[in-house]
Amino acid sequence: MPRRTQLRVAIDTGGTFTDCVWIDHGHLRMLKVFSTPADPSEAIVEALGKIKQQGEFVILHGTTVGTNALLERKGARTALVTTAGFEDVIEIGRQARPKLYDFFFERIEPLVPADLRFGIEERTASNGEILTSPSSSEVKSLVSRISEKHPDSIAISLFFSFANPQNELAVAEALKPLGVPLSISHQILPEFREYERTSTVVVNAYLQPLMQRYLEKLERREESLRLRWLVKYRVERRFSAAKVAHENNRASVPAASIFVMQSSGGITSLEAAAREPVRTVLSGPAGGVVGAAASARASGFPRIIAFDMGGTSTDVSLVEGAPAIANDAQIAGLPVAVPMLDIHTVGAGGGSLARFDAGGALRVGPESAGADPGPICYGRGTRPTVTDANLLLGRLQPTRFLGGDFTLDLDRTRRITREWLKQQGSPLSLEKFAVGVIRVVNSTMEKAIRVVSVERGRDPRDFGLVAFGGAGGLHACALAEALSIPHVIVPALPGALSAVGILFSDVVKDYSRTVLWQVANKVPHARLIQEFATLQKRAAKDFQREAWTDKVHYHRSVDLRYHGQGYELNLPFTANLLQDFQREHQRRYGYAHASRAVELVTLRLRAVLKSPKLEAKMDHVRTAAPGRPTRAKLGSPSTPGAQVLFDGKKINTAIYSRDALKQGKKYSGPAIITEYSATTVVSPKNRFHLDLAANLIVTIR
Repeated sequence: MPRRTQLRVAIDTGGTFTDCVWIDHGHLRMLKVFSTPADPSEAIVEALGKIKQQGEFVILHGTTVGTNALLERKGARTALVTTAGFEDVIEIGRQARPKLYDFFFERIEPLVPADLRFGIEERTASNGEILTSPSSSEVKSLVSRISEKHPDSIAISLFFSFANPQNELAVAEALKPLGVPLSISHQILPEFREYERTSTVVVNAYLQPLMQRYLEKLERREESLRLRWLVKYRVERRFSAAKVAHENNRASVPAASIFVMQSSGGITSLEAAAREPVRTVLSGPAGGVVGAAASARASGFPRIIAFDMGGTSTDVSLVEGAPAIANDAQIAGLPVAVPMLDIHTVGAGGGSLARFDAGGALRVGPESAGADPGPICYGRGTRPTVTDANLLLGRLQPTRFLGGDFTLDLDRTRRITREWLKQQGSPLSLEKFAVGVIRVVNSTMEKAIRVVSVERGRDPRDFGLVAFGGAGGLHACALAEALSIPHVIVPALPGALSAVGILFSDVVKDYSRTVLWQVANKVPHARLIQEFATLQKRAAKDFQREAWTDKVHYHRSVDLRYHGQGYELNLPFTANLLQDFQREHQRRYGYAHASRAVELVTLRLRAVLKSPKLEAKMDHVRTAAPGRPTRAKLGSPSTPGAQVLFDGKKINTAIYSRDALKQGKKYSGPAIITEYSATTVVSPKNRFHLDLAANLIVTIR
């Protein structure tokens, strides 16, 4: 359990960079190191080593391990145990056809192949009555059959187990001697909808061994680093015997704890993350939304579209006051029904690779150069990326990348891109090719923003665009102009805002239970309060087990629908629940049926333990980025201005260091604002200023 006196270090592992932020004597510090995709913990330990913290500290970690395992299908060999007759639920799905007219559409294969799906004769009624219990002989046979397949993990999802888990518990108890991790549906997602529940539990089982190994390795590496610090701490004092004796009496290994960011926008313990990794699949992006919402509120923008463009992907989310929570997301085409922030992701980032398709059309992404080999300008890549295109257009300044700690190789980018275009048989010049890359990737990101705004009945003109991530500021003005968004907000430390959001996140635990109660004119408040009390007891027990002592705040809500509907609206639990539902249904869908029966479907409890209030000035650590064998060393400092291509014309563009901008002073575009973690491009005619919250505000004209 972190104490308020411990140093909190937030670390977000991205596709290209691993970002690290912490507060040191009232200053918010930041460090970026190159990610190590083969073993993300290496970059984390490298970053911690540069901090050189000698006292106690807490690590708050946003991880992409689960996300990448799903995308790349590199999870565990998983077995599924379900009610006999429902073995193919995860393959049948909802019969949905995402691309209705695509004759060559390839459906997504389930994570568990047919030979690893096992049915058992049991049945629980919807009211919780046990109709059939699994016989001892059948359970014994099940254990034997699964043992022969040698799975790495097992998912258990029986019919109506959320109403009564007795049969699931019996099966789980019989499978324990196999010694593999078990993911049990009534513990992870006690809700109805068999397909979504089974899919969620399977995803958890698929990720569990991988996440456990990763977090254990991270814990060992972090402990080893602390031991090295202790040895060095003592050796440096070896020349003073009295001092050594004194230090040996009081010095010990600095205490550390590791907590993991969840997709729902709150942190959880390492043990909980290892047990339920399905709750971390949007770990890093969730931190970005939390950070974007907090930064925008400080500048007076409660309604925003969070736009996070990193090295491999772009994440967008619409925020109206507080980040929205979704319970029906899809990750890598698979339903995941645990609570997570409502984030839409597309494969467009600074490292997205350009290519020509079979018809000769220019495409960008979703394949990415990542951290290794990275873009051409980093010194090792051989295929052009979005970052290379921005460099060719003058929007990235070679000697101002990472605050001047890392030099981009412009000559290498020109040479290799020119050779690549020749190999592709393209007649495009470097400039026209770069312009095309930017237009294509902007189109992809514009569509993503429309998905979370226009397609949901929201007008982008009523929102501010919060641009962050290493590449967000490079593209934000063009997107805002295309969508008529009036303001772009570039927060302080934009390239590490996900880590900043993680640093300020609360401890959060979510609980739910499907009840399926039909009501007419009166809500059964007594029964609801009793059910919420049961969930609250479970939450209190979990917080107590993890040794949390601060006050926990509980937020209760209910999923409601009209009888016969297939989807629900989630509303806070109040005395006027039915009236609130009628009003929200009218607002959302344009109609309401006051005389129609209403169903209370699922009860939800969010338990929140507020993080300590942290106040700090914005700052960063200027630590050199890791060297690359072919790293450029151009040496000459950047000039105050540069020729940058806008709308097909080269325009003399002012270059500012963000640190040199004066708060409140109005500046005009075109301009390039450079800083340690990102670069912001302000197109012609737009104006910008630095406000009192240290956010860069661009007014779009």
